[in-house]
Amino acid sequence: MKKNTSKEYSEVIANCKELFSKKTQDYGTAWRILRLPSLTDQIFIKAQRIRSIQEKGHQKIEDDITSEFIGIINYCLIAMIQIDLDDTAGIEIPWDQLEPLYDQAVQETRDLLQHKNHDYDEAWRDMRISSITDIILMKLFRVKQIEDNLGQTLVSEGIKANYQDMINYAVFCLIKLTE
Repeated sequence: MKKNTSKEYSEVIANCKELFSKKTQDYGTAWRILRLPSLTDQIFIKAQRIRSIQEKGHQKIEDDITSEFIGIINYCLIAMIQIDLDDTAGIEIPWDQLEPLYDQAVQETRDLLQHKNHDYDEAWRDMRISSITDIILMKLFRVKQIEDNLGQTLVSEGIKANYQDMINYAVFCLIKLTE
């Protein structure tokens, strides 16, 4: 059976956006107070928990790894939104202004996926979820190093591209978890 990555991607993102919308209703945009390194660390916590559960084979807190992958996606999107916003935007952003920013970050990331998926011929479908988790963690360590270098790189892609890769890898994991 031929897989439809575009459709599967849309379904995953729709679930992420629905949760993001509900959390925005509950908490507003309190995340605006976070600096990029704090967001990176929040993503790290989620990825590290996934790896810990994968290695131990069980968990003591009810939230499953699906919710952690969704968290990785949404926190990466928050980071991308933060990159584009300046301090004058304020802490509270109404949903009607936030939703287009979320959608734009998703579209940029989806475009990247389509180009890479073409070139790599959907190699991710043959990868293990545990390997993808490790790649997300590696990307996080790269982002931390770039942050420690004040955003400067010599030949490497920047922070935003790494967030986009983490989003796409987390989407792949959520797709694989439903197969």
